[in-house]
Amino acid sequence: MLKWRRNGDGKEFLYHLAVERGLADNTLVSYRLDLTAFFTFCRKYNLKTIEQANKDVILSYLFQLQVSGKSPATISRHLAAVKSFYRYVVSEGILQKDPSSDLETPKLPQKLPRVLSFEEVDLLLSQPLISEPAGLRDKAMLELLYATGVRVSELVSLNLEQVSLKNRCIRCFGKGAKERIVPLGDVAARFLAEYLDRGRYKLVKPGETSAIFVNQRGGRLTRQGFWKIIKKYALKSGIEARITPHTLRHSFATHLLENGADIRSVQEMLGHADISTTQIYTHLTRKKLREVYDLTHPRA
Repeated sequence: MLKWRRNGDGKEFLYHLAVERGLADNTLVSYRLDLTAFFTFCRKYNLKTIEQANKDVILSYLFQLQVSGKSPATISRHLAAVKSFYRYVVSEGILQKDPSSDLETPKLPQKLPRVLSFEEVDLLLSQPLISEPAGLRDKAMLELLYATGVRVSELVSLNLEQVSLKNRCIRCFGKGAKERIVPLGDVAARFLAEYLDRGRYKLVKPGETSAIFVNQRGGRLTRQGFWKIIKKYALKSGIEARITPHTLRHSFATHLLENGADIRSVQEMLGHADISTTQIYTHLTRKKLREVYDLTHPRA
């Protein structure tokens, strides 16, 4: 990897992102992988110091990503990582000038997320067999995901002390370890209570005292484990569209807006730092209004 006057190969930068900016583990992994790819490219061309990796080098790297078939979104993410890294080394006095400062991250076409209908949500959430501990766990997780719109990483990291069934809410920590309180509906609260009362104790191993959702071995369920769970029920339901954990998050937000929720409240519940991220769901509701209009208005 590239070296500079201090002992550095990107580790100091990643430490800065983790400690000072409080980025989530998954985000840190993405930064590390993207920077490793950039440093590997530089090393391939015998660039041994950070000063040698100038603007032309960065442009060549982006061109290589394009030629290798990387999507615009992937290239944009790589550039964002490189730009963030150079801002850091300039702020630390390692470089005097940022060679990436006038490189603009390309604007990507807005991709509307896949959203389930009310009927599809009901169908999906009815699949788990709640007479079994694992099925009751799965039912509670699916209901909780749709009731709160939390990210799958937030869902699997939930601990017992973060849930208040009495107050019908959960306390979760999103990107950047930001805390927020999200309301919990009666249906989700009921199945979560059932799982905690008669399901969890049959799955949890001794010593695992905090995790709400545990796997068959008794340890905390992982993101990958839940992906397999939702994939199983999506297949079982017969719903043709590809369903991921994020599909229920998208559906949560869209259904709230369709039923009159204000966008600021939805932003708060989703944990979006920027309301422009939430506004993508207004495009979906406008599309729905257009369809209703076209189907029902006599002069449409």
